Amino acid sequence: MATRILKVDPRRPDPDALAEAGAVIRRGGLVAFPTETVYGLGASALDPEAVRRIFAAKGRPADNPLIVHVADAQDLDRVVREVPAVARELMARFWPGPLSLALPRRPEVPDAVTAGLPTVGVRMPDHPVALGLIRAAGVPIAAPSANLSGRPSPTRAEHVLEDLDGRVDLILDGGETGVGLESTFVDLTARPPVLCRPGGITLAQLAEVLGEVRVDPAVLGKEPQGPPRSPGQKYAHYAPRAPVVLVEGPLSRVQERIRSLIAEEAARGRRVGVLASAESRGLYPAPVVVEVGSRSDLARVAANLFAALRSLDAQGADIILAEGFPEEGIGLAIMNRLRKAAGQVVRVGGEGEVPWG
Repeated sequence: MATRILKVDPRRPDPDALAEAGAVIRRGGLVAFPTETVYGLGASALDPEAVRRIFAAKGRPADNPLIVHVADAQDLDRVVREVPAVARELMARFWPGPLSLALPRRPEVPDAVTAGLPTVGVRMPDHPVALGLIRAAGVPIAAPSANLSGRPSPTRAEHVLEDLDGRVDLILDGGETGVGLESTFVDLTARPPVLCRPGGITLAQLAEVLGEVRVDPAVLGKEPQGPPRSPGQKYAHYAPRAPVVLVEGPLSRVQERIRSLIAEEAARGRRVGVLASAESRGLYPAPVVVEVGSRSDLARVAANLFAALRSLDAQGADIILAEGFPEEGIGLAIMNRLRKAAGQVVRVGGEGEVPWG
């Protein structure tokens, strides 16, 4: 059966639509909904059977934990055992917003949500539809991104429908999301706190509150040891259907290497797609070139990234060649997603080309 879609005003969503979606959540169903980051696939965080439906719909590995979304700070008492002072500092500054915090879980939180970890990731989304849905449901909502596991995260309702039509009960279509990348995830139970996944709240912003912040090696593309502490750390993520080759290094060398790869792949009869910055768009003689934005506006690049990867698939690319971006600010999150999406990553520089490893 096709999934039902309800269009809602992203600024002033219809209370009747929210009430209908909230009722779906309460009876154990699945609702896809917009947040300021990407579309989420929500179920009651306190209903283990409903949570297991998320994993089944996405084809998501059971050891990949979920994030619990709340609409009010007092809702934390239903899922978190204690909220340290440093967490309250971060919440005062960044909530509602794209920041998830790992805190000690309450026993009422099902193991399916946390992948058996003693912590639970929590956040308060900065989107009227998301907040309205949580309040209408009357329960905290567990929600990963609303896509098939491993695919680029959805920033539009049509992306959700492309992946999950017939697998979920309802999609709230609130238009395009803003940040375009999943939330920053910080483990506050570690000393010092650990950045497990970069996102819209940058490392520098976190350091202003926390002081020292350790960056998990998984952020830089290393495989985590043991169970992942946050979503996005383990397994292939964010990948289009076509294989991705990510080229990193000085821009002029990246452009040169991508042009040579275009010629090599075209000689093999492959339809080449390029994910390019605005500065490079006109330099690539490929049949499909998708621009994600200027290198001077990395927030725009982040917002466009997943839609661009899906567009390259839709335009029939057999292989995707992607430019790397500077890693300052939200660029760290952009490169984290591109490295996770890529089947091959190479670095080019003054001393020649070396593989990523």
